[in-house]
Amino acid sequence: MGRSSKDKRDIYYRLAKEEGWRARSAFKLLQLDEEFNLFKGVSRAVDLCAAPGSWSQVLSRKLRLVKYKSEEVKIVAVDLQAMAPLPGVTQIQGDITKISTAQEIIRHFEGQSADLVVCDGAPDVTGLHDVDEYIQAQLLLAALNITTHVLKPGGNFVAKIFRGKDVTLLYSQLKIFFSSVTCAKPRSSRNSSIEAFVVCQNYSPPEGYVPNMSNPLLDHSYDVDFNQLEGPNRIIVPFLACGDLSAFDSDRTYPLQLDSSKEYQYLPPTQPPIRPPYQQACQLRKNNLLAKEDSPSGALDDSLSALDLNTSAGENSAPAVKFESGTDYATVVKH
Repeated sequence: MGRSSKDKRDIYYRLAKEEGWRARSAFKLLQLDEEFNLFKGVSRAVDLCAAPGSWSQVLSRKLRLVKYKSEEVKIVAVDLQAMAPLPGVTQIQGDITKISTAQEIIRHFEGQSADLVVCDGAPDVTGLHDVDEYIQAQLLLAALNITTHVLKPGGNFVAKIFRGKDVTLLYSQLKIFFSSVTCAKPRSSRNSSIEAFVVCQNYSPPEGYVPNMSNPLLDHSYDVDFNQLEGPNRIIVPFLACGDLSAFDSDRTYPLQLDSSKEYQYLPPTQPPIRPPYQQACQLRKNNLLAKEDSPSGALDDSLSALDLNTSAGENSAPAVKFESGTDYATVVKH
């Protein structure tokens, strides 16, 4: 397949490159905002599992454009992976299951809580649907757990969810903390995918609830009978398809030349990954060292050392590094 084949098969991938978004997922948050008006009155926002940064891009463009003084807007992006800087976005390279990460977020907000928390995180899917749904559920609960530490009462929370057979367990957990929970499917999300997004509005934790990172919100040892919620214990939340019906269909293949008056031109991705987890495999393949069974282990280790895969730049640097471009800057905090 040529390099333009993905532009044919995925219209939102192509539009993301044309409009300067880092990933097609930016359109999902934009379409959710069109339906729920998520950005209204927001001046402090958190993006969990942010890399490569498309949702942080949306927050930066939308919130800083609306506010008269862009310096009043504070956006914090959190991820274990490194991410290229964005204007007006503070990046924390940390773990969302650690209390120290929540404290670092509050410190960047100068002691105040967030108005909005979003999370587009998902596991590397295995193809085993039960396993993928379980891991995604645990990731969502981890995001909810840190959200209880940083979100203000009345704030909103948006996160990716896999709609499996036991999704009502997650709905019931979310309903404890939010008065309104809606399951939404943006137009840019493929119909063939089980992903959707929970839009949780009006954060109102139970009276006397104290956020605690040491205990999971759901016990991982629940049995089969507890999974099969019935009657009043079964939580049914509204399901809403968002996005204009006349918008592009994410499952359809489109011709390369959408506009007859404009010639198609291939565009590279807006931002290449920063030290992705598959970097070592790419280097091995490039040097013809991948899956060589007849190679002695010592020779392979010597070759890996010669490649110098692990870049040491930045390991001994200061805790905070600023990237300046005119009046815009972003700060990367290794936490």
